[in-house]
Amino acid sequence: MKFALSIVALILVVLIVPFLLPGVGKQDGVDPNSNLPWQIELDGQGGSTVFGLKPGLSTLGDVRRKLGNEVEVAIVAEPDEIGLLEGYYAQVPLGFVLAKVVVTLDASGELISAMRDRALRAKHMESTTRKITLHPDDFVAVDNLPVKAISVIPSVNLDETAVTQRFGVPGERLVVSEKVVHLLYPDKGLDVVVDGDGKELLQYVAPRSFAMLRDPLKAVAGEKAPAQ
Repeated sequence: MKFALSIVALILVVLIVPFLLPGVGKQDGVDPNSNLPWQIELDGQGGSTVFGLKPGLSTLGDVRRKLGNEVEVAIVAEPDEIGLLEGYYAQVPLGFVLAKVVVTLDASGELISAMRDRALRAKHMESTTRKITLHPDDFVAVDNLPVKAISVIPSVNLDETAVTQRFGVPGERLVVSEKVVHLLYPDKGLDVVVDGDGKELLQYVAPRSFAMLRDPLKAVAGEKAPAQ
């Protein structure tokens, strides 16, 4: 399964994120005006920083130091697939936004397969998707793995107008279906999935790695295009 489609499918089954209005999500010791989802810093060399993290460079250990130790690490897999190694936060303050966050780790198929062999148990998240708890011996090792992507889903529906007000005009608008559209920001390393019937999804990668989000979507769009 291609990365972009994998992360959309798997994260949507585990996340419900409360995106709160300004002032509602304030917490002691948290600056409500920093680390907001639309505050993306670019380094001019194909890298970015969001929530104090650098996709592609920051490790899970860095994530713990920035977002806290309350992260649940597991392999999330669909049938007949190795799966993705993910870290999941039930609730994190991102400025005035309270959110559930998923970080997808950059782990090889061989490493994930070995971890599955050592895993303690597998819990069904949906009728087909499974969440596989790691063996304790693997928890130390995963802290050194880099974060490939960071994903957030708002509980309050966001339309395209709200997205463009916060993030600007997208570089590309890719329609997947009558209700689902991807607003692509290659220069920011951001894909915002706007869903008329479901939850919106924000996916962050390093801008230099944006092809891993765009290419699978382009392939699917091509397959759905009517024959000429």
